[in-house]
Amino acid sequence: GKRKRLNTSVLYDSDDESEDSDIVVRKVFAKRHCIMDEDESSEEQQPDKTCPTGSVSTNRKQKVFAKLKELAKQRATRRSCSSENCEDSNGESDTEEEPLCHFPVTPTEVSETDSDSMKDFIVEEDDDDDEDDTEHIKSKNQSQQKKLNISNSELLAYYIPNLSRCDHYVHFKRIVKAFLINAIDDTFLSSLYDGTRKKKYAKDMLLSLHYLDDRFIQPRLENLISRSRWKDRYKERVDCYPDVRIVLKNPENISCQACEMNRYCKFHVLLSGKLYNSRTLEADDFMPDDKQVLKVGVVCADRTRVYHNLKHFKYKLYVDCSSVTELDGVEDEPVKDTVERLFSQLEDNGWIQKRYNDLEDYMNDADSFQEEK
Repeated sequence: GKRKRLNTSVLYDSDDESEDSDIVVRKVFAKRHCIMDEDESSEEQQPDKTCPTGSVSTNRKQKVFAKLKELAKQRATRRSCSSENCEDSNGESDTEEEPLCHFPVTPTEVSETDSDSMKDFIVEEDDDDDEDDTEHIKSKNQSQQKKLNISNSELLAYYIPNLSRCDHYVHFKRIVKAFLINAIDDTFLSSLYDGTRKKKYAKDMLLSLHYLDDRFIQPRLENLISRSRWKDRYKERVDCYPDVRIVLKNPENISCQACEMNRYCKFHVLLSGKLYNSRTLEADDFMPDDKQVLKVGVVCADRTRVYHNLKHFKYKLYVDCSSVTELDGVEDEPVKDTVERLFSQLEDNGWIQKRYNDLEDYMNDADSFQEEK
């Protein structure tokens, strides 16, 4: 609705100007601040002696006037963008004003006229513009992050298909089958790793082998070492020997041979077995009877047990699969048929499930092992 007309006193600043000169009209409301109505065609403003802003310099008032013009233009542009879906049908909008079309316009802004409110013409040191820019940048960053997360998921699914969709036990069964094949044909694992075999079943087996190493075993080994005080020499010894026995002895107050700190060492760690290739699992016959006996404390002895179980699990599993093929005794049968038959037997009698349960127990032991004090 229309505003009620208020009683005003109108002052005319005529000075000595002619009748053709522009006349600036100022309305002074009783007990209110002075409100200025500027004529946009006028380049100069005359100070009002009754208004508090009369003491402000001409330069300052010109800056304020420029800000008011800019805000008025932005308000008109936002209204135009809202009604025309951010399209300038007349082709008169500047390219610098186009980003303003991206900001939503509330219904209140659309319904108001310039004369209904003066709040859009208050200059506040560009706070509104800075806030709009910050919100725009924040929204843009969130959109880019969302696209990046989707892109990462798509890349993972493309380059490693079946990785997220395949159950852990499925990976484990593939590994058992690969070990059964290699126990009969000792070149199979090496041909998997060097990329000679291109069929899908071979690629799936290689994927599962990497999954066992990179997802199950290696992260836990690194965690056990990073939270211990083991010396590199002791770790290398545990890595090299696939067999271990930890024997309780009379305690001695000596330096622990694992962490080299003074402890009541009441355990002897007996390391033995052949060195082997971590990929092909082929054993090295160099010094096959070599043994190591190390005196350690309680914590290091327990950590050795947990670490060794995980470190050499894959090799122990392969040795067990080799024993199964050696005990089979069936000859003159294709390798594929032998493997399928033995695999079915191991699955039916629960052998595969038992080995998988052992692996889960070893991983749980590693995950729950406390940091050494």
